[in-house]
Amino acid sequence: MNTVNHPVVSNAQWIAQRKTLLAREKELTRLRDQIASERRALPWERVKADYVFEAPEGRRTLAELFGDRRQLLVQHFMLAPGWEQGCPSCSFMADHTDGMNVHLAHRDVGFVAISRAPLAEIERFRRRMGWQFKWVSSHGTDFNYDFGVSFTPEEVARGKLHYNYGEWPMASEEWPGISVFYKDDAGEVFHTYSTYGRGVEVMMGTYNMLDLTPKGRDEGAGPYKMDWVRHHDRYEPEPAAKPAAHSCCVHD
Repeated sequence: MNTVNHPVVSNAQWIAQRKTLLAREKELTRLRDQIASERRALPWERVKADYVFEAPEGRRTLAELFGDRRQLLVQHFMLAPGWEQGCPSCSFMADHTDGMNVHLAHRDVGFVAISRAPLAEIERFRRRMGWQFKWVSSHGTDFNYDFGVSFTPEEVARGKLHYNYGEWPMASEEWPGISVFYKDDAGEVFHTYSTYGRGVEVMMGTYNMLDLTPKGRDEGAGPYKMDWVRHHDRYEPEPAAKPAAHSCCVHD
């Protein structure tokens, strides 16, 4: 963005153009509300597999991860077995979670992050980052594969994956996602929604704030727009740190 040559106008002209933009913003708000309604109207699918996860308090089924809530939000956090640290972009998402959890709980919503790494590796990284939210391991289960966020070596070797409901040209063993589940009175669990690619930006509150500013997200035009993101304990003033291994970026 060229801030040096940016238009500067009178207050009256600014108000006139701001009102024009406000009308567009209201269109977006109404469209967002409409899409949210359509999302809630989607049919559900029954979760038939008996997934069991490793949690700090012991083994837990998917139904038990709800606690006393009826609804469960799952962050599919990119942390595969043997990784030194979690994906920086997934960590960027997770940085927004602890503050939200108390409010989600009061709307009958639980939250859990789920990764394929063993629990000890998850806990080591969680302690480093200082997060308090629930985070469990799906290690040894098909959960990540069934919900389209982990991929076999054979799938990666082919160079194209089935991700985000279509063909995905960037092959990696892990990609991000968010899934939503509902538990009924009988304890049955239903899958109600999943989103991938840029859909996971719903957890990136920082982006909403950046989108209000003159420079915006200030990202490059290349395919890895989130190269600037670091783990929150790894930012350096100058020069910028080298992108971490296993970094992910969010694409359409």
